[in-house]
Amino acid sequence: MVPDQHDQHKPKSEPKLPVLVYGLVEVRRLLREIENVDDFMRQAVVREPGTQPGLPRVTRILDALATDNNRNLLQHGDRQELREFLSKIEKTSPTIHVSFASDPSSAFVSKLVTWLRGNIHPTVLLQIGLQPNIAAGCIVRTPNKQFDLSLRENLRNQRAKLIEALNISTSPQSPVPAAPQEAAA
Repeated sequence: MVPDQHDQHKPKSEPKLPVLVYGLVEVRRLLREIENVDDFMRQAVVREPGTQPGLPRVTRILDALATDNNRNLLQHGDRQELREFLSKIEKTSPTIHVSFASDPSSAFVSKLVTWLRGNIHPTVLLQIGLQPNIAAGCIVRTPNKQFDLSLRENLRNQRAKLIEALNISTSPQSPVPAAPQEAAA
């Protein structure tokens, strides 16, 4: 939550989203959480000395956002900068919707987000959905394109070849000539 003293002397760069923050839901949760920390800090100013409650606990994703970006959540300016960054992400980042047959593992989602941010856009957000009828693979949707990479679609596209292969394997073969019978002795 709080970078060490040495990090505070480094120049601060443009914030980046940690891999844990992959969707709009997490961005909005972070905005609410930063607002809660702000509320706590405002209330702490007006409390009687010696009656200060402990700092509010922060989630793993807020901690990752602050530490990955060398920001101190106790500093109003750092919180304000993170809030503005997240508000910009919420309004302007491209969103990709990916539907899977079952819930993907967090390791897979992490790898997918890393790839998307490295190859598509540095702040791309991912929305994950479930469609059990796709069997395997996924369906990827952007605001103006859809890519059906499912097993169902692949089989549908290969239907003619599959029927041809089935017909060949089930069609009667030309009769195999019988082996010459040995003469009865």
